[in-house]
Amino acid sequence: MREPRKGKSTPGATEFSQQVGEKAARKLRAQRHVTQTVWSGLGMMGMVGWSVAVPTVLGAALGLWADRHYPGGHSWTLMLLAIGLGLGCFNAWHWVAKEHREISEQEEDRHG
Repeated sequence: MREPRKGKSTPGATEFSQQVGEKAARKLRAQRHVTQTVWSGLGMMGMVGWSVAVPTVLGAALGLWADRHYPGGHSWTLMLLAIGLGLGCFNAWHWVAKEHREISEQEEDRHG
């Protein structure tokens, strides 16, 4: 026996059975969406972490090198560490904003 499709009435199907079928289908879609959201969230946290950590560490390493080769009255390490951290935070903000736009577009497509 075929299952009734959402929004279509089939001969012999009651309104109650259609509601139950639609509710079950919504629940299955929601469960799939939660699984995708959890994995994409973990992936996003990893991407944000690396996008901040890599420029920060590179800035510090470049600063250490500059302090050894060009000593002076100021610390290249601290300055380049701060610049790397700032670039990393900007990069992370960019990734999060991009993902937020994509999620919003998907929600609009799904509901609109």
